[in-house]
Amino acid sequence: MRIVDIRERTLPISSPIRNAYIDFSSMTLSLVAVVTDVVRDGRPVVGYGFNSNGRYGQGALLRDRFIPRVLAADAGSLLDDDGTNLDPHRIWATAMTNEKPGGHGERSVAVGTLDMAVWDAVAKIAGRPLHHLLAERYGSGTADPRVFVYAAGGYYYPGKDVSALQDEMRGYLERGYRVVKMKIGGAELGEDLRRIEAVLDVLGPGRQLAVDANGRFDRDTALAYADALSAYDLFWYEEPGDPLDFALNAAVAERYAGPLATGENLFSAQDAANLLRYGGMRPDRDWLQLDCALSYGLVEYLRVLDVVAEHGWSASRCIPHGGHQMSLAIAAGLGLGGNESYPDLFQPFGGFPDGVAVVDGYVTLPDLPGIGFEGKKDLIEVMRSLA
Repeated sequence: MRIVDIRERTLPISSPIRNAYIDFSSMTLSLVAVVTDVVRDGRPVVGYGFNSNGRYGQGALLRDRFIPRVLAADAGSLLDDDGTNLDPHRIWATAMTNEKPGGHGERSVAVGTLDMAVWDAVAKIAGRPLHHLLAERYGSGTADPRVFVYAAGGYYYPGKDVSALQDEMRGYLERGYRVVKMKIGGAELGEDLRRIEAVLDVLGPGRQLAVDANGRFDRDTALAYADALSAYDLFWYEEPGDPLDFALNAAVAERYAGPLATGENLFSAQDAANLLRYGGMRPDRDWLQLDCALSYGLVEYLRVLDVVAEHGWSASRCIPHGGHQMSLAIAAGLGLGGNESYPDLFQPFGGFPDGVAVVDGYVTLPDLPGIGFEGKKDLIEVMRSLA
């Protein structure tokens, strides 16, 4: 058993939208295929992976460093102890050979993309859905395929007035979501409050709104928003300041009684540890959003979950950023609190397998081998064009 090839391609996921910090008009991602010599149902087993939106494609890093290291390694060194499957931890260590600690940045995205493809291949070789394999190896032994999801949207874009924002949120509610998220910080406070109140007007009982500042605010602005947002019963106030400004986050946590969420721009277990040590995060109400596809993959995310537990947090307080099926599988297999979802954006890479509906805020994962990409027709067509 061996990896015979690893292929990558940069693809556009552009959209005429913006958050408080960036626009997505030139956004890209990397698609990776790990091709093995194992045959299932007459086809070579291929594992696929891609990175989440918000960080660009990582083709150069993958081509120049990480893919060559894996392909140059002795095939046996990449297998598990039984020699019957690939070992994601050994492959990860091989890819990270001669990499200094720290300075995670774009490197973590490249490795996370490759790691996703490896886990997809591992579960397909085992003939198991990834969420079941994860529950058996690292979780309680039994996966819960029913996962909470929320609808992320509410971006700023040209010509989008308050009524269009309301229509967007109504559409999510009609599709079964109970929690929706919108962007703030791309306008002045008064306008953002009008936008928030307009969305709250259409939610109705049992529905909640989360807001996301995408790290835009300085300390004074973050606190001013915290004071204003305290008037509403929000699901969370997300990433008020720079993701590495733990003192700012702690100041907001001290001032704002409602739930906070952050972590999508933290890329390692050490980052998670620093957030929990210094960021003022409260395990009874706040949420951690580290995204394995951006933070060195599931191999590192397992270390993140160890850090979470060491600091007295439950894995159920983790709701990853990204809206992809890899995090859905992790949530179902390891008992996370749910997953982000982009119903209308970044397609075909977001969303769920065909026929999977959101019911009262939850989706139920089907028993598809691997991550389940083959169950989403538009996505697997793009993937198979690479391998």
